[in-house]
Amino acid sequence: MSVGTPGFLQGQPAEFPLDGAGGDHARSPAQLFWQRLRRDRVALAALVVIVLLVLVALLAPLVVRLFGAPGPNARDRDALDAFGAPAGPSSEHLFGVDDFGRDVFSRTVYGARVSLFVGLAGTAIAVVIGVALGLVAGWYRGWVDTALAGLTDVMLAFPVLLLGLGIASACTLGDGCAGGLVQPGLRTVLLVVAIIGWTVVARVVRGQVLSLREREFVDAARAAGASDRVVLLREILPNLTPTIIVYSSLMIPQTILFEAALSFLGVGVSPSTASWGSMIADAAPNFDTQWWYMLFPGLALLVTVLAFNLLGDGVQDALDPTTNR
Repeated sequence: MSVGTPGFLQGQPAEFPLDGAGGDHARSPAQLFWQRLRRDRVALAALVVIVLLVLVALLAPLVVRLFGAPGPNARDRDALDAFGAPAGPSSEHLFGVDDFGRDVFSRTVYGARVSLFVGLAGTAIAVVIGVALGLVAGWYRGWVDTALAGLTDVMLAFPVLLLGLGIASACTLGDGCAGGLVQPGLRTVLLVVAIIGWTVVARVVRGQVLSLREREFVDAARAAGASDRVVLLREILPNLTPTIIVYSSLMIPQTILFEAALSFLGVGVSPSTASWGSMIADAAPNFDTQWWYMLFPGLALLVTVLAFNLLGDGVQDALDPTTNR
């Protein structure tokens, strides 16, 4: 998906056009953004779903106890028949149990913690790295730009999932990577996301900086004696905020899917940790008879990714002043 650059933050003054017929004073960028966003009912509905998912993840133990479900790793042997086959949804286990007698509802709720944490934290790390490298490459140009652009091209040339699979596999062996700094589990997943996810952000930020550095307000700041650091952080970075927000909102669902893919392939979080990807992988061999074990984590993953995508589209439109609403 291509993301357009919000035009009203390309070094424009603090006066913004009125959005709508009414009103006799200029609104702030935040007010204009919220005014446009709240008109998008689909984006608002997606935002409500995301807020509910975050609350469920944060209050997972309370939610599980509220529905009378056991813990995510508690095994109920009575829920397995004489042949060891798991039982389907019932009053005792709302979503049924898996092959080990673990409650699927409880594991689905706790799996939201892993997906949202990796999606938000992994995206934040990747965006910080990408913004920093993009600012440096676009501002200094020359050999710095050439080196960073070359590194970005090399990273983009690798198949993302294959590269992530190789790194995650290497870091799950022995004491992990970087002398034990990166241990198997969530740290490994975050490392993979950070290594892979920064490239697109860096390229977009670099292109915007190359344009912004030629603007009059940047020339005025440099003429006033501002250092490169001050110009980058106080003049250019604020004008990049809408672009960063849009790309971050669109990267979160991709990161969640990437974590699920790694967990599905067995190189994500540890097996004892509830994860939607690992749950789907465990259910794959018997999905035709144990449909509940794949259905509910799959629906949770679908709803989460869809909500973030819809919200990202709404944020992109709300930050684009040319959008007529």
